[in-house]
Parts: sequence; structure tokens; C-alpha cells
Amino acid sequence: MFKAISLFTNTSGYLASAILIGSFLGLQVPEVKVIAKSAIDPVILILVFLLLFELPTKGIFKGLTNWRFISIAWLLNFILIPTVGFLIASVFLAGNALFYTGMVIYFMAPCTDWYLGFTRLAKGNVELGAALLPINMISQLILFPVYLLLFETVVEYKIDLSMLLQWFIQPLLAAFFLRVFFAKMTEKIMLICKVTIPFGLALLVTLIFATNANVLVDYLSEVPLLLITVFSFFIVTFFLGEVVARFARLNYANQCTLAFTTSARNAPLMLGLASVALPDQPLIYASITIGMLIEFPHLLALKNLMLRRLRSQQTARLTAQ
Repeated sequence: MFKAISLFTNTSGYLASAILIGSFLGLQVPEVKVIAKSAIDPVILILVFLLLFELPTKGIFKGLTNWRFISIAWLLNFILIPTVGFLIASVFLAGNALFYTGMVIYFMAPCTDWYLGFTRLAKGNVELGAALLPINMISQLILFPVYLLLFETVVEYKIDLSMLLQWFIQPLLAAFFLRVFFAKMTEKIMLICKVTIPFGLALLVTLIFATNANVLVDYLSEVPLLLITVFSFFIVTFFLGEVVARFARLNYANQCTLAFTTSARNAPLMLGLASVALPDQPLIYASITIGMLIEFPHLLALKNLMLRRLRSQQTARLTAQ
């Protein structure tokens, strides 16, 4: 039984397969695109619900008490990383205002949902990660128009805090009330969540790639430059997070959480907002989408890197004993 659960929760193969399957379906079965696109938001909500159901509600409030970590993560996510993203986009995309705008939008917004799944899989501090959800959402919605003006993009935007209700408060309340209602079955449901979450994450990856894989074909000539831009962003932000984490002397679990909250971007939400704020601009949508397509392999590699680091630390402690 436990071997089977261990097999199911080892998601590296599932996520890699999801990327390949989603790309294949998106390119070879055009009809899948419409279905996949309509399913992305519900799957994200279900995934966030499962993660929050598995996490005791008090854990979120416990995470909120760690103001030192939250301050570090906020400064990275909303001061340093948007600045880094702006500089990198300016270097590589200065001659194309639309691609530049798309990349700046993609770089400026930290993830508010699926990074929790990768944090959990890499054995990071999920409580802290959950505490960051409303903070990240409120901050990016308020600061978004400031960034668009500061970084000289071509988008105008109106703040919509209803996003916070949709993506965090609703699944949080649903998880809380269901935990109360099924209090006697909580342990069994938690076990189901542990097995279901990796599959839910893999399904989300499949849907996103099925919906957007054709972008790589439509804008194939621009892909190398965008790939270099996004790759440079992820490399620079990773090492920036490493330096900050070591300077702050974070333990493994907190360092892992910091790595994922600073790496994962809020691409689906940014894509939706950009399509509403600036309709009929496929080059902006394409750049955001290409960033999203690269992000999952990056997060998968980061998960494996963090787990290797954890095993190395555990081995070193055993040797020291």
C-alpha cells in the first residue's frame, strides 16, 4: 500500500509526461484546445482546494506570524524580481514593445496557486506558502498598474480585488467547512489528497500545454529570443533567491518555499488580465504563454534540485552523528 502511494506521489515522471502529452494534443488535435482552455480554471481551483484542505486552517495563520520570512519574500517578489525582469526584458526585447510588454507582465507577478503543489512535493514549508497566497494576490493586483507605468509598457489596467475572492478565499472557505463537516473522515480524506494532488498538478500541466502549444509554432521565429529572455530571468532570480536565503540563514523548508514563490509566475491570471486590458494583441499573449511553457520544466528541475539538497543535508547529519 505504502509503496503504491510512494509511486503515485513521485510526480517527476507524471509532470514530464504531462508536458509531452499536452504538447502533442495541442498540436495534433485542435479540438482539444477549446476543452482544455475551459477546464484550466476549474482544475486550478480544485488543486488549490485540495492543497488547502490538506493543510490545517490554523497553519495559514501560523505562517502569517513569520513576518521575517514574509518580509523577505515580499521584497524579493515585488521589488527585486520585477526590477530584474524589467532589466532582462529591456536587454533582449528593447526593439519589440509588444513582446517586451508581455515579458514584463509575466515577470512581475508571483504565482498565487500551483507553486504550493511544488513546495509540498519538495518538502518545503507549505504553511508559509499558504500564508503568502493572499499577500501575493493583493500586492500584485494593487502594484500591477504601478509597474505598467513605471516600466513603460503599453497596457492600462484597473484593479479588481474580486480575483482574491475567486482564487483564495472561496477554496479556503470550502476547505474549512468540509474539514468541519467531515471531521471524522479527515485522515482518510487527507490520504486521498496526498495521492490526488500530484495527479491534479499533472492534469493542469497537460491542459496548459494543450491549450498553448500551438503558440510555439505560430511564433516560431521569435521563440529563441523569448526562450533566452525567460531562461535568463529564471537563472538570475534563482541565484538571487539563493543569496538572500543564505544571507537570511533560512532552514531547508523555508528556503524551499522561498525558491518556489520567487520562481513560479502567475501566468494564467496575467494572460487573462492582458487579454481583457489589451484585446487583439497576440504578441503579448504569445510572450506570456511561452514563459508559462518554460516555467513548468523549470519548476520540475527546481523540485528535483531541492530534494537532492535535502537528501544531501540528511546524509551529512547522519554522517556527523
